[in-house]
Amino acid sequence: MVDSSDFSPGGQSAIDSNLVHLSDHLKREKRELVTFHRRELDLILRLYGRMVAEGTWRDYAIDHLKDRAVFSVFRRTSEVPQFQIVKDPSKARKQGAFMILAGSGAILKRGQDLAQMLRFFEKPTRVV
Repeated sequence: MVDSSDFSPGGQSAIDSNLVHLSDHLKREKRELVTFHRRELDLILRLYGRMVAEGTWRDYAIDHLKDRAVFSVFRRTSEVPQFQIVKDPSKARKQGAFMILAGSGAILKRGQDLAQMLRFFEKPTRVV
């Protein structure tokens, strides 16, 4: 039995006007996330492991967002990130897809090549 309130005056049911095909919904809701590629993540995790062994870093977080990917490094879990390694493909042609941010948000280094960017964390050798 169909209630007469379910039909609109044009003859189409009010229920049908709210129906959305699943394929249309999936296309509309599909968001492409920016991620680190395996080789990029390998470089970052090697640096992270070395810094953990030195006792400088203790925790990390990886965020894959709609417009960028962020690898955050923490000295302690409860603090704000000490450094962030950001991949932002929208800036690849102008300033470089990668940047290193300080905990305050200041940009410390920018560039195209991640391996070269991560040299920022290497300590300079001293003559004794």
